[in-house]
Amino acid sequence: MNVADSRRVASALEELDYKPTPHAEEADVVVLNTCVVRQSAEESALGRIGSLKNLKRRKPEAIINVMGCLVGIKGTADLEEQFPHVDVFSPPSDPGPLMAYLTQDKSKAWEQEATSRRFAFMDGELTLPEVDQNNLVSAFVPVVLGCSHACTYCIIPYRRGVERSRPVQDVLNEVRSLVSQGVKEVTLLGQIVDRYGLDLPDPTSLPALLRLIHDVDGLKRVRFLTSHPNWFSIELMDVVAELPKIMPHIEVPHQAGHDQVLKDMKREYTVKDYRELIERIRTRIPDVSIATDVIVGFPGETEQYFQSSYNLLKELNLDVVHLARYSVRPGTVAARRIEDDVPEEEKWRRFRLIEDLQEGIAADINRQYQDQRVDVLFEGWHKGRWRGRSPQNKLVFVESEQDLQGKIKEVRITWTGPWSMQGRLLER
Repeated sequence: MNVADSRRVASALEELDYKPTPHAEEADVVVLNTCVVRQSAEESALGRIGSLKNLKRRKPEAIINVMGCLVGIKGTADLEEQFPHVDVFSPPSDPGPLMAYLTQDKSKAWEQEATSRRFAFMDGELTLPEVDQNNLVSAFVPVVLGCSHACTYCIIPYRRGVERSRPVQDVLNEVRSLVSQGVKEVTLLGQIVDRYGLDLPDPTSLPALLRLIHDVDGLKRVRFLTSHPNWFSIELMDVVAELPKIMPHIEVPHQAGHDQVLKDMKREYTVKDYRELIERIRTRIPDVSIATDVIVGFPGETEQYFQSSYNLLKELNLDVVHLARYSVRPGTVAARRIEDDVPEEEKWRRFRLIEDLQEGIAADINRQYQDQRVDVLFEGWHKGRWRGRSPQNKLVFVESEQDLQGKIKEVRITWTGPWSMQGRLLER
């Protein structure tokens, strides 16, 4: 979601004739996009804002904009007091405050010849040079902003606000605009993307939206994330199975493998429910790949409860596990009501056990692609090879002197590993 927000602001800046630079010290406008999903991310963002004070001292005319979840939706008085060197604070998904500042304050020293204006994007830890819209093959399109579910560990509803679906026509217009710029694949985003359209004045659904996007001329592939087990419908499965542009890759987190932990997390389903959902998805979409999220060390997670999570992952044999250690997020229900009683070293032990398990599972799954033919959409050049993804979102590398950017090519897989595969081009 933050990548999508950054690209939206980058587009708005380019409309004002700014050009991107990978170096913050060269920029007339510096945008720091922040994430606070984990405590470490928030601390990193705060540290990076503080470091920008030196840049502002050296270059007082530079405009510094802090945006994203650190700013949130509840006002910026505390941040303004703590960081007076920041010129503009912007809530998530909203380039408006920065655009208003740049276009209304004509007395600022940044008002230069259009060809010399520069902007730089940063996150909490890295400078982000790839915000230029040119040569973009795959793009993120937010369709549901915010979240109203409020899992007990999650800060997102408090920082991004309540769930809000974007109007259908707005989404279609953005997709068509991206395709006109050369984008071949879009990924629809939402904290619970399956709930798209339920809150609109004229309610609709994610399957209905996918059917409309599927018909956009020039678009080759469509993905969506993240799903919630309670909202992943049979109709959605059927759309993925039926429409060739909808890729057979599903991200549906379960977070824990024991009912008591799921209850404490307020996930509102059981392990049995999740197991049956995976079975239904695989029955209706036989060539599907499935990714999940897991949190280890949630308060109250005993060794027995953790072992249940481990065993469930071993049983389900999923393609990808996005793994996290629980960290307290001030303001969440868990922070207010549940003691963080799992020691950090134990969280790390559990993390590594699942990490090792998943590496073996992923290696076994990917080994099935050895010598198989797959269609790969190539996203760009990476360390001397072309990098792309299969319909199942498998990362594939190919050596070729051809320009493969944005092209879908048939590839025979020659090597597989747990995290990526290698292949050679085949002529159809």
